[in-house]
Amino acid sequence: MTIHKWNLQTPTQEQLHKRDELATQLGISPVVALLLIQRGISSVEEAKKFFKPNLKNLHDPFLMPDMDKAVKRLNRALGNKEKILVYGDYDVDGTTAVALVYKYLRTYTSSLDYYIPDRYDEGYGISYKGIDYAAENGVGLIISLDCGIKAIDKIEYAKQKGIDFIICDHHMPDDTLPDAVAVLDAKRTDSTYPYEHLSGCGVGFKFMHAFALSNGFEFKELEKLLDLTAVSIASDIVPITGENRILAYYGLRQLNTNPSHGLKGIIDICGLTGKEITMSDIVFKIGPRINASGRMENGKEAVDLLLTNDIQSAREKSEKIDQYNNDRRELDKRITDEANAIIDDIRNMEDHKAIVVYNPEWHKGVIGIVASRLTEKYYRPAVVLTQSSELITGSARSITGFDIYKAIESCRDLLENFGGHTYAAGLSLKPENLEEFKKRFTEIAAEEIVPEQMVSQIDIDAIIELKDINQKLMNDLKRMNPFGPDNQKPVFCSKEIKDFGTSKLVGKDQEHIKLDLIDNSTHLPAHAIAFGKHAFNEHIKAMNPFDICYTIEENTYNGNTSIQLMIKDIKTEEE
Repeated sequence: MTIHKWNLQTPTQEQLHKRDELATQLGISPVVALLLIQRGISSVEEAKKFFKPNLKNLHDPFLMPDMDKAVKRLNRALGNKEKILVYGDYDVDGTTAVALVYKYLRTYTSSLDYYIPDRYDEGYGISYKGIDYAAENGVGLIISLDCGIKAIDKIEYAKQKGIDFIICDHHMPDDTLPDAVAVLDAKRTDSTYPYEHLSGCGVGFKFMHAFALSNGFEFKELEKLLDLTAVSIASDIVPITGENRILAYYGLRQLNTNPSHGLKGIIDICGLTGKEITMSDIVFKIGPRINASGRMENGKEAVDLLLTNDIQSAREKSEKIDQYNNDRRELDKRITDEANAIIDDIRNMEDHKAIVVYNPEWHKGVIGIVASRLTEKYYRPAVVLTQSSELITGSARSITGFDIYKAIESCRDLLENFGGHTYAAGLSLKPENLEEFKKRFTEIAAEEIVPEQMVSQIDIDAIIELKDINQKLMNDLKRMNPFGPDNQKPVFCSKEIKDFGTSKLVGKDQEHIKLDLIDNSTHLPAHAIAFGKHAFNEHIKAMNPFDICYTIEENTYNGNTSIQLMIKDIKTEEE
């Protein structure tokens, strides 16, 4: 049984005082008022902005460096009827970005094409093959999305062929930027743009917004494409703060009321029809299916689906992508099992602060998922590597407090290529550098990671009593949507809980517990579900007290909706 460390946030007297003030002023539950204060929202004005995001509060896109140059070049291309190629990465962020920009621009030009590199043949980012394709087809301008920030040599190659580039990216840039017509990236060191956490699709959206403003086009046509932006924000695990919160809020609204035919096809295939779609549904159901196309075959198929105007075509393409997702699941399970077997053979594994595993036979398309699974299981940064033509290529995932991008960057002399974020990165290297990379990367992890980081941690927002859980609290919590990084779904703790006497084991193998719970504050039982917690059943049945941490959910069954606690962990007195 995994032992989780519970991190309880203890409010200060000042926070409690502010909580009561805010709860009274806004007419909200004191519990939710405290959650807002913990998220840095302490005034009525800030709270109203948080609860009701407004598209009017999006930043002026022209505040981004090079935006004026990008718009000027795009306007010129359209005026001259130049051929434009929209180029993007093969993951969810890249494919949604390509779909958004292509969809918007196809209203204004028919000289438009899109291109997604092949993960296996071309690898990540801008490729020589993609530039050759553009040159052969008479393209004068390439708009790259979710990639290109480090493609110095490729941009130079394109220039020699008379092709201009506008780069829209959100990854960390190097000191030298590619010599493109415009480089749109809020993470540029010279950027004063007010928000730096946009997704790749978000940067594409800002570019199209600037283009619309420059031509006096109405915003509402662009607003219809926000369903794609929400899918990218959720799937790319970017913070749900600032502009991302506004874009995700309106994107979810679009996804729930009037999604594009392509996204509707995916919604239907993963059983979300008629349900309110959340960020969590995108992360676990919609995103993986879009991703599966680039993992198993070619990401271009995902864009074909996202662009389709025909319901029947959307259904057929969604079914195909769903099959890719099933194949991907089988593959990633097998490779995860093989990776676990390698780790089982490592002597004194508990002394290792990082995992680096390599098998030349592993499927390149799923190693990122495998790295995530290893990180979740062992609470250590994981690098999973495989062979790809002449090079070894890999995906890395991290744990809280360890910047994996920085760690990989400090091995850059051993690498052919690398890129990414604090918690996820990709890299490629020559086979002869593998052992030195392993040695150096694990040394960096050994120096920087402290033992506390290698324990599963659950952050708890507030301790509450069961009597505090009611429909008013549920309604106030729903106003905090959309949830995600930096605005996680609140986790609560209740202490000295007992079984009402009606709890029982459920599930095919009796591995879950369906609970009815009481505490000293109430005799009305709260309903709860604890997945995979069957080991606690005897303790609970014996009417012993225990503590729980959980999220509060709405459960709809046979048309009836009730409040249900989704239990994340249980602690008994012995623990």
